[in-house]
Parts: sequence; structure tokens; C-alpha cells
Amino acid sequence: MFDWLLPENHAIALLKKDHDTVKDLFDQFEKAETTPAKEKVIAKALTELKVHAILEEEIFYPTVRQHVGSKLMNEADEEHHVAKVLIAELDSASGGGDHREAKFTVLAESIRHHIKEEEEQMLPKAKGLDLNFEKLGQRMLARKKELLADGIPSDAEHAMVANAGQDNDSPAKAAKRRKTSPATRRKTTVAGTRKRTTTR
Repeated sequence: MFDWLLPENHAIALLKKDHDTVKDLFDQFEKAETTPAKEKVIAKALTELKVHAILEEEIFYPTVRQHVGSKLMNEADEEHHVAKVLIAELDSASGGGDHREAKFTVLAESIRHHIKEEEEQMLPKAKGLDLNFEKLGQRMLARKKELLADGIPSDAEHAMVANAGQDNDSPAKAAKRRKTSPATRRKTTVAGTRKRTTTR
């Protein structure tokens, strides 16, 4: 079992604290009963996740990559990419709805898996590095403060979703179209009625 008894400004302790924060937000989302309450949690969680991803990608991952190994680090990179696509889609559409809540639930499941792998595999390996983790933690805290003060820059995933235009959420929109499309209703009606024969 990994020992989490670390100084408060230790880089790994900071990442673990972020993990606990977002897991708590996911729990709050599951308990929320109204759309406004869920939307409030979603907004807070997305900000936390975007800042955390930047801290890992800009500072932590490059520092530990070689020691931890390319297999784990490459998986972490891809998990970040998938999460950031979902975050970009959630950022592009607001106002609640079943698909929005489903998308956030999928994001939460993905992040929980990512956290588990980091805490069970990556972070214990990273801790073995001969490195001043408190100094690294100070860099991360300074960057976090900057991001929260100046705003979070857009990333490639947000650009990709924005460039997709109206179809940026195609599975959800396709499902909605299937429910309401006149062509769909006609096909259902035709398929659902028996062919009548007339006698002359």
C-alpha cells in the first residue's frame, strides 16, 4: 500500500488532494436531485479537472516520465485526451438534460479509473525518484494560482470539438433526432401497420 503521509506541499500530496476533491464532487453529483444542483457540481468539477490536467501535463508528467516508464505514461496521456474531449463537449453545451448528465457520469467513471491507476501504479513509482518533490509542489501551486487568476487556456480537444460545429455531440444529438425526426415516425408507422388488401 502506498504511504500517503507526505508533507502538505509535496507534489504527490497535491495530486492526491486534487484526486480527493474531484472524487468528492462526483459523489455530490450522484446525490444531487435537481438540474441546477447537478450543473453547479459539473461546473466546479470541470474547472478542477482542467487545472489538474495542466499541472500534470506541464509539470509532473515530464518530470517523472522516464522513471515511471513509457507504458504507464502513454496510457495516462491517452486517458487525459479522452477526458478532455468529454470536458470540451460538456463545455460546449449547457443547460442540463439526460445526455449531458450521462456524459458527465461517463467522465466521472473514466476519471475514477485514471485516479486508481495513478495512485496504485504511477505515483508509487514516481515517489522513488531522487527529486525535491516539495520544490516541484511549489511550482505546481504557483501554476495553479496563475491558472485560477488568469483563466484556463483552451486545448486541442476544445479546438477539435469547436471545429466539429453543430455535430460536436453527435451520439447525443443523433439519439435526440431519432426520437423526433418525422422520417423516423413515418418508418415506424409504416412498419407498425399491416398491409391492407382491397377486393374489387
